[in-house]
Amino acid sequence: MAKFDLDDGNYEADGARIGIAASRFNQHLVGKLLEGAVEDLTKHGVAEHDIEMVRVPGAYELPLAAKRLANIADVDAVIALGAVVRGDTPHFEFVAGECARGLQSVALYSDVPVIFGVITTNTEQQALDRCGGSEGNKGAEAALAALETINALGGITTR
Repeated sequence: MAKFDLDDGNYEADGARIGIAASRFNQHLVGKLLEGAVEDLTKHGVAEHDIEMVRVPGAYELPLAAKRLANIADVDAVIALGAVVRGDTPHFEFVAGECARGLQSVALYSDVPVIFGVITTNTEQQALDRCGGSEGNKGAEAALAALETINALGGITTR
């Protein structure tokens, strides 16, 4: 039986180019996710000029922006950042579900990692907790996931 290495992940960014698609809706939340993502990317060696960013109106528009970044921006990974907070109508389910499905589809069809950095919460407080509060910064976590995925996929070889 093969032995597996259960290390903490490889976050080296040697020359990585990262695309970030970020929604404008809930800017007070998404701005903090964006700050966390950029801070962690640059901390791990991604040059600021190697971060391609596009802003879209809301989370529903993130998959198309991610697709453009993956297909024409010559990036190694795309990070999608947004915040969908449940309200009094079923709108939450439509937006969050279609956003997640669309982003997964982009990753599978483009062969470029697309990281889901969209927080989906029941309350504003839960969202604040995930944007640098008691639950950390999910934007920073998405940045690390992008770097780790780039390195993990780069290590896959043919026989």
